[in-house]
Amino acid sequence: MIGALTTAPSDRLLLLGGVASLLFPLLAGVLLTREANHRRRLRRRFDLARGVAPAGSLPVAPTDIWAMPTAVLTGLGRLIAGSGLLPARTIAELEQTLSSSGFRGANGLWLFIGTKIALLIGLPLLTFMTLQGAHTRPMSRVTELAIAASVGLLAPDMIVRKLREAYLARLERGLPDALDLMVICAQAGLGLESAIERVGDEIRLAHRDIARELELTSRELQMTSDSRAALIALGQRTGLESLKRVTSTLAQTLQYGTPLTAALRALSAEMRQESLTRFEERAARLPVLLTIPMVLFILPCFFLIVGGPAVIRIMQALSH
Repeated sequence: MIGALTTAPSDRLLLLGGVASLLFPLLAGVLLTREANHRRRLRRRFDLARGVAPAGSLPVAPTDIWAMPTAVLTGLGRLIAGSGLLPARTIAELEQTLSSSGFRGANGLWLFIGTKIALLIGLPLLTFMTLQGAHTRPMSRVTELAIAASVGLLAPDMIVRKLREAYLARLERGLPDALDLMVICAQAGLGLESAIERVGDEIRLAHRDIARELELTSRELQMTSDSRAALIALGQRTGLESLKRVTSTLAQTLQYGTPLTAALRALSAEMRQESLTRFEERAARLPVLLTIPMVLFILPCFFLIVGGPAVIRIMQALSH
């Protein structure tokens, strides 16, 4: 009993080490890819501003390191989705969640399902291989394998949730600029459909996500005769409250024939005021957030400087 208790912390450390050895390379690869894409976009914007042909305008082919695992996971997800193991309602909810996170099409859904299945099977196998040489009780090993399986099952959902929050934040950050450009287009005499298409093309370098949403809405407006439904679909597709308010206002403008320029100008002013209010809220939280670093790092140094000499003299007096 005592031996089992003493080996339990080391087994947990081995489990954490195995999970970290799998997740840290993946996280590092994702961060390096994002940094490379960010640098490529900045270089392309600088080249366009200088009037030089952008070197990064051509699509970059994925490397073999990422292409093969992606293809395998996509095929696994397609097999699971087509086998009927998942209900149609669950698949529809996953598609809606991925769509609001910026992942469109069936490949994103299949890749998500394949990744969940691979982690659900791979993490327990990795944990079992890591704990192969450790002397643990069977119940403790079963518990650790169950924890690894739970991490593998829930980790993709947590990652998608974080990506969705970041995607919605980028949409909300680019929406006021898009509305300002739409006001300019409306004052120049363009209609709503033409203004959305032009803004989606002009704002692509500054706010790629909002440009993609506007381009998709522009294509829907060209294909359907119900412009109001296409505008409402933009807000429902993203799930962003500010976009829902904008699309509902534009739909009412089309329905009742109110001036487009006045509606867009009012929406732009409202979005700017909301952004200013959010910045003021963040600034108001700064004194509270700075309290903990001040207590941990500044006050101990202050007490050490003020009371240190007195403590040293007292210790010298007591030693004599």
